[in-house]
Amino acid sequence: MRNFQTETTMLDGASILITGGTGSFGNQFVQTVLDRYNPRRLVIFSRDELKQFEMQEKFKNHPRFSCLRFFIGDVRDHYRLEVAFSNIDYVIHSAALKQVPAAEYNPTEYVRTNIGGAENVVRAARAAGVKRVIALSTDKAASPLNLYGATKLVSDKIFVAGNNLSGRDGTRYSVVRYGNVVGSRGSVIPLFKRLIDEGCRELPVTDGRMTRFFITLDQGVDFVLSCLEKMVGGEVFVPKIPSMKIVDLVKAFGPDISTKMTGIRPGEKLHEVMITSDDARVTVEQDDRYIIQPSFAFWTDRVAEHGNCTPLPEGYSYASDTNKEWLTQEEMHRLIEQET
Repeated sequence: MRNFQTETTMLDGASILITGGTGSFGNQFVQTVLDRYNPRRLVIFSRDELKQFEMQEKFKNHPRFSCLRFFIGDVRDHYRLEVAFSNIDYVIHSAALKQVPAAEYNPTEYVRTNIGGAENVVRAARAAGVKRVIALSTDKAASPLNLYGATKLVSDKIFVAGNNLSGRDGTRYSVVRYGNVVGSRGSVIPLFKRLIDEGCRELPVTDGRMTRFFITLDQGVDFVLSCLEKMVGGEVFVPKIPSMKIVDLVKAFGPDISTKMTGIRPGEKLHEVMITSDDARVTVEQDDRYIIQPSFAFWTDRVAEHGNCTPLPEGYSYASDTNKEWLTQEEMHRLIEQET
């Protein structure tokens, strides 16, 4: 598994805010920033007071606990975001509704949070003079089949287009897109582990051909921090990460675990794509990542700032079933033990 860790010092003395900060990513992000940097303020913005209390308890003995601030609010509330973004240098936008089946049943709620919330974050960051904003996306936003992916695709485009509004010296917006996170609450891995702990020896798999990209929480946080340092505004950053068949994921839990085929759920894909063949025409690669470049005039002044990049070949797509890098059962078993 790749190491995306950066040696940047840009967060020392800075004020950082993370929306949806009480989730799996938010907890790991806060832990990493407190351990490595010396921020002036680190603001956790979320709507769940219980999870905020639990985070305060979790970090109360950390030497840098005094820099933490907890704001109750919802990204649907533009005014509350403007208040929270006051004197903030960098924003990480991780707040979203994320469950694929729930999105199919509750589309309006996903539109209000994932699309309306994105628009509110862009507007509030510009009004407050935030320097840089990174929005977290998903592999499901590329050529989306389900409503969740569709809302995140719109969100991605809102953040990229936000650079048209801010001018050369205004707020810069970029996006990070990656796959399933090992150990996060939204991953299938905690579900499988819970079923096994309850005595189950047959795990549900929707289709035996299914593949997915995988990244660890540590890698996800490190990748976001490295993109925050590298971004010039308008990019969609995609990490180079391994794939795995879901049936092989089941086998990683032990030789005595079998699979039960349940059928593909509404909105579910057999394979995930992070870069489509159409996106490839405007995508370049570096050693550890791809950069999807925006098709806007402002980008012509910024394209050279990333240094050495290689354009992708015509027709290339970055998909979980044609990926060149694959996790073995043994590697996934170690990750499961490490991350859960």
